[in-house]
Formats: sequence, structure tokens, C-alpha cells
Amino acid sequence: MVLYEREDDRCPRLCFLRLLAVLCFLAVTAAPSHPAEKKGRETHWILISSTHFPVLTDAGEPAGREVAVRLEQMRTEFAQLLMRSQLKTPVPVEIIALKGHDEYVRAAPGRARDAAGFFLRADDRNYVVLDALEPDSWRAVANDYARLLQDYNYPPAQLWFDQGLAEYFSSLELDDKQAWMGADPTMLVSSKENPEGAPSGKARSFADILSASTWLGIPELFKTSSPVSLSPDAGQNRLFSAEAWIVLHYLVNQDKLSETGTYFGLVELQKLPINEAIQKAYGMSAEQFGQAVKDYFNSIEPKLRAAQGTDRARGAGALHQFPAPVTADVTGTSRQDVSEADGDALLAEMEIRIPDRRDDAMKTLNAILSDPKTENAAAHRALAWDDMSNHKTDDAITELTAAQQISPKDPWTHYYLALARYLAAQAEEGEVHGLANTMVDLRAVIDWHPEFAEAYRMLAMAQLEGGGAHAALDSIRVAVQLSPRNQEYLLDLARIYVGGKKWDEATELLNRLTNCPEEKIAREARNELHNLPMLRQYGVPPQAATADQVSPQARPAQTATVPQAASNNDDQEETSVRAQAVMVPAQPDRRLIQFVKGKLVAVDCSQPPAAVLKVAEKDKMLKLRTENYQSLVLIGADKFSCEWKDRPVMVNFKAGGKEDGDLVSLELQ
Repeated sequence: MVLYEREDDRCPRLCFLRLLAVLCFLAVTAAPSHPAEKKGRETHWILISSTHFPVLTDAGEPAGREVAVRLEQMRTEFAQLLMRSQLKTPVPVEIIALKGHDEYVRAAPGRARDAAGFFLRADDRNYVVLDALEPDSWRAVANDYARLLQDYNYPPAQLWFDQGLAEYFSSLELDDKQAWMGADPTMLVSSKENPEGAPSGKARSFADILSASTWLGIPELFKTSSPVSLSPDAGQNRLFSAEAWIVLHYLVNQDKLSETGTYFGLVELQKLPINEAIQKAYGMSAEQFGQAVKDYFNSIEPKLRAAQGTDRARGAGALHQFPAPVTADVTGTSRQDVSEADGDALLAEMEIRIPDRRDDAMKTLNAILSDPKTENAAAHRALAWDDMSNHKTDDAITELTAAQQISPKDPWTHYYLALARYLAAQAEEGEVHGLANTMVDLRAVIDWHPEFAEAYRMLAMAQLEGGGAHAALDSIRVAVQLSPRNQEYLLDLARIYVGGKKWDEATELLNRLTNCPEEKIAREARNELHNLPMLRQYGVPPQAATADQVSPQARPAQTATVPQAASNNDDQEETSVRAQAVMVPAQPDRRLIQFVKGKLVAVDCSQPPAAVLKVAEKDKMLKLRTENYQSLVLIGADKFSCEWKDRPVMVNFKAGGKEDGDLVSLELQ
């Protein structure tokens, strides 16, 4: 491109002015302009909020509202599937709906770029990121979202159940008024995943797999802890998923989910063999059960295949059509404008968690913070998260202090400040600095999100360090109730039992955790058990015992941290010590867990939090006690009620005498 060509030596001033004008124009048009400095432009980002979901979007209000409505519908339908009146969300879920394919691909990791959405799961918050302009983009995360809700709202179960329920739920189709369920989910791919509209040869449908394969036996399916354990062949993994899906399909549509709850009580709590548990729960042998599922599949296969083809109509292949669980016209939402700098920072706060997006996210955040006009709390917060992930807690606290100055009431800043202090104490193997401020921050977080399990867990450990063993016990029990499958919470509960000198409860729970499939949890539980007898007998950890009490040969090299509350009456002091494990056998509760199906006659809550349940079984009345009804394992109800009576129930308990015992779990029919 020619910027300047002299036309006449007699007019240098005119030519110079022309050149200057061109250069000024190029400089203005080429200079970077931050979105926040553009005048008169409509807000780029908006926040659409429904009852349970905040949706940050740059795709406009109609698209953002549709995403919020569909997610509310999904959530309600899953609650109905699990027969729950309410669902718990102990980790906040945030939605980002981007305005098109290019914007989505720039934010998505790896293979998620070929889908219409992806799910990003973490301890502090969960992200759902969608291509808002892709039809039914929410379906891309249905399976992951179902697994999330299972973890939070259903007791620990075998892998086939979790896998099958997630696959079954991912067949859900929705519009503003209607819902469909029961189709083969592998035939319902989005146009982005499969432009031809039919399953590719590389990923056969579940119906094709089940028609052409030799099925796993039901006992083999039920005992599988990982599909990879079956075979390194990916085909075997697909067969596991397909068979888990059709078994759940059978159980849901034959109204056998209550029997499935009985099965899990027998196999998980009473430790019955799988074949025996199937016979007792379903009233048929494992072979008969497997044949019933095959017969069921053969009966519905023609209907399932109706979903195949490029011109598939909505709901084709589904076995059930019903009114949408929540209709669009009654789903309330609100709109809030978000500045471009704030929206960009919130997007970068998500992207910084994706390894191949981190560098670009850091550039965005630093650019925002370099200008006083665009500096915001979300950008400081995101950098603090990155600092904590790299063990730079001092830098994180500096960023969070800046964020708090900008937005003093921001709940995420309160949470991350508490987390940074907690991580610093772990790294130093010492006490939490600013313990009182940490507890204030965590209570502010709980006020904002009353179901935030990790906030309760951190509050419990802070309370224990401050000498409040009873308060710590209350807080950790809430965390366990909110996230019943989190084994780390149970380990913390056991440690708080130790700190409060509840030796029997600690012993029973630690013995159970030694069988945890997570090796780290099992190892730490064994260490705690080794320390427990010395703590109980002498009131000090093993390394504080004298040589006369413990011989050097009895002291292995392994160490563990044992928090212990002081024994003074006002419960105001606490001692944290590093304890060396001592190989002393614990004395577990070896009573067998028994099972009874009967009628709950009445509940006596006269000595809370303990409760005594009167359960009639034929001509016998059992009195079953729980030390704390708030931490009792419940199935079929969201919350324990002292008003229950004349309710059919199934209970697991440990017998005390002929007509009394200690309650382990309670299932309402």
C-alpha cells in the first residue's frame, strides 16, 4: 500500500498534510480500544437469573432465558425421577451461554469443541458452558448434570446404577410445554456432534450394541467398579454403559426403584452377596432378573429405533410423553446488565481453570486490571484462584484484599479469603491465621448459599481449632448431609469425634472408612485408628507418651495430624498436635447389621438430637435409637421428621437386645 507519492514538488506542505491525515486515521483505527471505553454501546453481557441458576450470556435475553428455563426443567425432572421433593446443590452451579460457535470454540477445551456444551466440575463451583445458538445445547451436559445431582442427592451406589441413571436421564427432551423421555440417548446427538443426524459407525447406538453383543451377567454388571476393569477394549466399556442404561430403563418403567433401594441396603449395609441381595430385593434370581431385562429390551426395541434417521422428529423413540415439569410461562427470571469488563472477567475466571485456555485468560485478566476504569473484583478473584492452585497463598490473599476493597460484600471473595488462610495453615502445618475473620467470612458465604457444603466443612475445622468441638460437630454433620458421598467429609467427622472425645463413634466410622475405595482416605483412616487407643487411654497422642508407655519398636515412622479439643468444661481451648501412629488394634463394633421391613408407629424426640423409633414388625415392637437424627442416613425423604407415624418403612440396625437396637439407616416407603 502506498501511503504517500509526491505529485508536485511545489506543494510539499499540502502533501505532508495529506500524509499526516492518513497516518492519523490509521493510528486511530488500529489502536486497541477497551470495551469499557466505547461510548453509547449497549451492554455486551447480561445476567439472567432463575430460581436455581445464574446465566451469564452475550447471546441476548431470549437465548439466556431459554437456557435458564431448560435447566430448571431438567432439575425438576431429575427430582421427580429420584422421588425427591427437593434437590440439594452443595456446590454452586454457574452457567455461561455464549452467542455462537466461534465464541464457544474459543472457550471450550479439547474434544468439547465438537459438542454444544461442556461441564466443568470443581470443589468450589461447577460451570456449565453452552453454545446458546445451538438447538438444545443443554442436552450436551445432561449426563454430567445427572451425575452431579446423584452425588448430592442419593446415597452411595454401585457404578451400574450411577451410569445407568445418568444415561437414562440424558434421553430427556424438552420444549416450553412438553417433555419426552426413554429414547436411546445415543441417537439424540446434536447437529454439531453429528451433522448427518444419525450415530456414526465409530459409536454405535445402545440398541445396536445390545442387539449384537453377548450381555454381561447381572452379577458381573453389578460388581463392576470400573468399566476398564472388564477389558481394555473400548467395546466392553460401551457394552457396560448400554447394559447399565437398559437395566435402569427396566427398573424405572417397571416401577422397581423402591426394590432397588432395598437391594442397596442389603448389599451395601448388610454386605450380602449380590445374588442373595437380588433374590431378597426383587423376588427373583439374578438369572431371572437378567432375562426379564432382556425381554423388556426386546419389547421396546422397535420403538427405540424410531429415533434413527436424519429427519427425526422431537420425541421420536421416546417411550413417554408428559407435560414439562416446569413450563416456560411460569418460570420466573430476572435480568441484570453486566459491563463488558465484568463479563469478560467472569468468562476468564472460568477459562483460567482449563489448562489450554489459562494463558489467554491471564492476558484478559491482566488487561482488565491494568486500567482503573475496568478493574473489578472478579478479575482479582480469578488471579487469586490461580495463585492458590500454584500454592502462592500470600499472593492470593493480596489479590483478594484488593477484590474486597472493590466489592466488600462479594461472597466469592469471602470464600476464597477463608480458603487461602486454610491452605496456608495446611502448608505450614500450623494454625489458621485470623481464625475469627475466617469464621466470619464462612458464615457470610453460608448466608449467601445455605447449601454450600465445603463452607460448612471449613467452618467445622475452624471451629475445632478454636476449641468449639460441639459447634464443629454440628457444622460437619451439615456438610455430610449435603454431600453424602464425600468421603473426606466423613473422615473430618471422625476427626471431630476424636477432638470431642466421642471414641465409640470415631472408632465405628474410621473402621468403615478403612474400606473406602479411595486409597488416600482408607490410609488416613487406618492411621487415625492406630492413634486412637493411645489418645483414649492417656489423653495424649502417641509421640507424647513416655518410653515406658510405648516401646520404640512399637513406633512406626508414619505420621498423621490429630486435632484434639481440650477437656475443660467451657470447651474454649484446643490443642493441635502432630502424632506418630502406634500399631495398636482398635476395637470396632462387630455387631451384624440386621434388616427389618415394617411400620413406623411413632418417633420419640424428647431428648434431641437423639430419637427413638418404634417399628412394628409382625407381632414384635422394636425400639431403635439414633444418637442424632440429623445425621441419620435417610432414603425416600429429604429431612427427618419427629412427626412421622403409621408409615411403612425399611430399616437397617444393630441389635442391642431382643427388641431394641441402634439405627443405621431408614427408608420410607
